[in-house]
Amino acid sequence: HYYQIGETQDIADFVGDALEMTRKAVESDADVIIVGGVTCMAETIALACPDKTVILPDLNAGCTLSNMISLKRLPTRKEQYPNATVACYINTTSEVKTEVDICYGEDEVVDIVRAIPTDEEIMFIPDQYMGDFVATKTGRDLILWPGYCSPIVKIRPEDVKARKVEHPEAVVVAHIQCIPQVKLLADLVTSTNGMVRFARETDAKEIIVATEVGIIHHLQKENPGKIFIAASELGECATMKLVTQETILWSLGNMSPVIEIPEDIRARAKPVVDAMLARTKS
Repeated sequence: HYYQIGETQDIADFVGDALEMTRKAVESDADVIIVGGVTCMAETIALACPDKTVILPDLNAGCTLSNMISLKRLPTRKEQYPNATVACYINTTSEVKTEVDICYGEDEVVDIVRAIPTDEEIMFIPDQYMGDFVATKTGRDLILWPGYCSPIVKIRPEDVKARKVEHPEAVVVAHIQCIPQVKLLADLVTSTNGMVRFARETDAKEIIVATEVGIIHHLQKENPGKIFIAASELGECATMKLVTQETILWSLGNMSPVIEIPEDIRARAKPVVDAMLARTKS
């Protein structure tokens, strides 16, 4: 994933977002997939690749956002809105995916919501700030879940303003999971892939990046003639940094720890993942 430490990105066969990682795993001829990411990403890949061995080198690599929604709370929420279409972010657990109608990646999320009939209610889970962005873009009144990406919400508007003082010629790109006050200060609000595309195409020489700091490594590597500045060093996901060359080497030697998905969970969660992959196939 883009948010991994540089040494992990550098030895990867592929670096991308969670949806792209899943697609690459499905398309790969490899029998074993080592995931440089967090648990929910590894689970999604395991769901999509039932005939492959999926390994996450450190099972402590959890995701605070995916942990903010569970099967203990989701059914109760669904009972309050029995006719709502439930749309969930790819970065959720396998169990949560058993209870939803649509699974989406961040690049397609606006189009997904626009495609849902206007007379249908939409329960949008689990990131409230991504939901705020989508609601603004689509004009839809979404039923939001109070979740958020812990490192990304640590980026504050005062951080962006301070970086702009230090780099007055820089443009600002902000991730769709940023808080609204940060997004208001950005020249572009987009996904991680959107940031990568913008970095390649822009004539700007300095770019302030408001998302998890790990992506700076990828952006700088792809665009050595440009300067990328993290909006805040506090925007770092500690669990994303747990997969290292050392843990990968150990996993390769031991073929462990393997991500196992119970068959009853797979049967109910895999269809929405398969539909997402089919829908977004390039």
